[in-house]
Amino acid sequence: MLTFAWPWLFILIPLPWLIRKRTKPDASNSTAVYVPFYDQARSALAGYGGQRTARNGQPRWLKLLATLAWLLLVVASTRPQWLGDPIPVKSEARDLMLAVDISPSMQETDLLLKGYQATRLEVVKSVVTDFITQRQGDRVGLILFGAQPYIQVPLTFDLTTVAQLLDEATLGIAGNATAIGDSIGLGIKRLRERPADSRVLILLTDGANTGGEVSPEQAATLAAEAGVKIYTIGVGADEVLRRGIFGYRKENPSSDLDERLLQSIADKTDGQYFRARNTGELELIYESINQLEPIEQDQRVYRPTTEYYALPLAFSMVFLLMFWAINWILSHPRISKHFGSTEAGLTAQSAKGGK
Repeated sequence: MLTFAWPWLFILIPLPWLIRKRTKPDASNSTAVYVPFYDQARSALAGYGGQRTARNGQPRWLKLLATLAWLLLVVASTRPQWLGDPIPVKSEARDLMLAVDISPSMQETDLLLKGYQATRLEVVKSVVTDFITQRQGDRVGLILFGAQPYIQVPLTFDLTTVAQLLDEATLGIAGNATAIGDSIGLGIKRLRERPADSRVLILLTDGANTGGEVSPEQAATLAAEAGVKIYTIGVGADEVLRRGIFGYRKENPSSDLDERLLQSIADKTDGQYFRARNTGELELIYESINQLEPIEQDQRVYRPTTEYYALPLAFSMVFLLMFWAINWILSHPRISKHFGSTEAGLTAQSAKGGK
């Protein structure tokens, strides 16, 4: 089927005539220049090539050439397209909402990233970004939470934007507490309109619930009722060496991590709890989640499109060049006279040959 991407541009067709009408000189203007030999010049142009002339002294076919060039240019600007037959495309995808803790405790430097000490958030950004880029065809959203959660990116196929906005996340901008229950509630709100078998929330935190209006237990119950599967991840090392007055001592930087709560949330929603004590374990966790079976969502239709704007554009350019060239020849008397005499000679020779 032939169609036009921008059909409204057809309104430009009468534009040259409107401009000409607006700029047409007033015949009653007393300052107009009187040309005494106008009739003779008009007759001479009419006799050139045996062509009739328009009011401006140009051959009528030349005006027709310019008109045709303009019409083809307008047609090209509307982007004529040929739409092929609809082709059904199966879309296998999941809706994954990522909830990432950005409370100040994520500033703890108890993990290694490429051999160097890094904060927990830096490690999470690196690993989760790789995870996001592998989810081609999935809708991915991002929730950042601290004392309160907020949607950083709604569910979208634009994975590049999700990864970029995760990388721009800053510690502490959502408050100093950790509202696990509220972040789950926000995830449910965003996922409940999606197909029942594709609602997945991946929640990552390094602490316990210390804020929010909804308890994590209540949020987990609501998630189970809404069919949202939650995978919980507890991040942070179990043991680090700290320099003290009397030398090094062992500390547990993850003493605030409520593993029992995270396990309970996962169990209630048919999900799974993972423990990430180092960067390698965190990578393996996301690889495990990456093995989720895709579900078939709404079928989409693809129609192959072939652009044909180049054809009328090329002809328009050819006609415009012809118009300019012929108009230039007619505007130079010597060249025009030469072409006229050449044509007259050829006509005479033809007449003699006929005799």
